[in-house]
Amino acid sequence: MTIDKIYLVGFMAAGKTTVARVLAGRLGWRAEDIDELIEARERMPVSDIFSRFGEPHFRAIEREMLRLVLPLRHSVVATGGGTFIDPENRQAINLDGVSIWIDVPLDTLVTRLPADGRRPLAADRTQLERLYAARQIGYAQAQIHIDAGLAPAEEIAERVLDRLNLV
Repeated sequence: MTIDKIYLVGFMAAGKTTVARVLAGRLGWRAEDIDELIEARERMPVSDIFSRFGEPHFRAIEREMLRLVLPLRHSVVATGGGTFIDPENRQAINLDGVSIWIDVPLDTLVTRLPADGRRPLAADRTQLERLYAARQIGYAQAQIHIDAGLAPAEEIAERVLDRLNLV
């Protein structure tokens, strides 16, 4: 099987965007970020989309952006934290490329999350813990699991390349 598309999945602040850029650079591929595509199209930050239009509206746009990147080859796609949780998105991702769960412990993620409201689903610690636990079930359906821990993006990218035999 030839691998020509990688999808990075995992919780917010897991480092998916950074790892995607490192991987794309190492492979000579393009890096795409679903949240960045959404912000560019909507001309506003994700947090504003959530607050002005609600999560269902955001998820609809997210599905559209995923559909736009499906035809791309030789790409590393950083998904949003909730992208892979949607069963339709998960199926499309797993059929189109290889899905890799970048798994980072919640305590580490909390230290990375800005307290400025840019992450609307992270505003309340109890809700964040529930969301993290609930999403683990979806992320576990990724084709490859990378226990990222505290590793820097370059090391995580190396682990991905090793697992895919792309080094």
